Amino acid sequence: MKTFRVLTFGALIASLTAPLFIVNAQDITLRWRTRPDNQAEIDVYTAASQAIDAAWDEVNLVYEPGGSETASYQDVLITEIEAGTAPDVFWIPGTDVARFAEAGLILNLAELAAADPDFSVNDFYAGPMSFLTTPIEEGTDALWGLPRDVSAFAIYYNKDLFDEAGLEYPTADWTWDDFAEAAEAISALGDDIFGFGMNAWWANWGYFINAAGSSFFNEDFSGCGLNNEGTVEGLTFARDLIANGIAVPWGTDSEPPFLAGNVGMFMNGRWATPGTLANANFNWDVVSLPIGPSGKATNWLFWGAYVVNAKTAHPAEAWDLITRLTSAEIQGQIASLGANIPSRATEEAIELFLGTLDGKVNNQAFIDGTTSEDVRTEAPLFKGNWPAIDTIYGTDVTAVFNGTLTPEEFAATICDKVAAEFEK
Repeated sequence: MKTFRVLTFGALIASLTAPLFIVNAQDITLRWRTRPDNQAEIDVYTAASQAIDAAWDEVNLVYEPGGSETASYQDVLITEIEAGTAPDVFWIPGTDVARFAEAGLILNLAELAAADPDFSVNDFYAGPMSFLTTPIEEGTDALWGLPRDVSAFAIYYNKDLFDEAGLEYPTADWTWDDFAEAAEAISALGDDIFGFGMNAWWANWGYFINAAGSSFFNEDFSGCGLNNEGTVEGLTFARDLIANGIAVPWGTDSEPPFLAGNVGMFMNGRWATPGTLANANFNWDVVSLPIGPSGKATNWLFWGAYVVNAKTAHPAEAWDLITRLTSAEIQGQIASLGANIPSRATEEAIELFLGTLDGKVNNQAFIDGTTSEDVRTEAPLFKGNWPAIDTIYGTDVTAVFNGTLTPEEFAATICDKVAAEFEK
């Protein structure tokens, strides 16, 4: 007889000081955690865990929905790992993989993967796997986890505002000129209407500098890559949208006014789809990001990974769990919620995703984003302190968008400001 439990964080605290009541004492209990955004996502992960649990005779699963969407989620995990109370398997954002690996908090799964005849790194998107297989020590093999999902940016657009402005709907081959023309025309519809909105974190302004031919980092991610003309061009374009009142002011959450019908175009990831379906009372769809001066449809590949607690008592079973959690079948169940894309780049997984949401959303726009000619993978820095670098980058980008620093000054000074945060 097997048991299955879902623990909220409140129940988790109690469980850490109370025994687990397992009907079959010989069974292994594995605890695992994700960071869901809402109850609907908790329900999907619960169902996935129950399906795996029912088919696995030797193991009992305990699923724990995580809490905060901020870095405190990761900080709680670190505290629990050090105290010996963390789950056996947990999800972390892609940017945190290096931090956890270098601190010895997660297992190197390379040997377990090598012994698994059914596992191939080639089944997953290459970008996340390139970071997950980055060794801490040269000459060694590494596998720090498996990607749970991926996402890409798209432009969510209000068809009703496009109609009111007399505009054609955007297509996959549109450019910055088309985008700017549409944003200006929509913003002219009224004082409370904006043509465009984006939120104030690194990926949003990063799209503009990437699409203009620049990059956050140098080629091997060991230093800053922003001291060039592409950075100037990208920041100038984005700044002008904000300065001219065409875009929602920088630092303002653009999602509520978009959902209220007051923003023509909103840049966000696949994770915004369920909320838009539930709350937008207007006609809308999504389209690929516009092609920038680089001539490429630049996008971000966002991702997170299932990793294994370095202190787990059951490493082989934990590896088995993350391979089950990242199977095409389970990823298809998760993708059905509409919040993310399977991390498997196989034809089967992509077809499962394209068939979600009954044709209500242009799913192909997100697949195009993950496979675009110039896709930049969210990067964990093995040669730098990303949280510190992100803070410095973000402070000066805010100064550019607020008009106290020019794009030229930003490009000329930013790499010197972050140099100390990269390993020498």
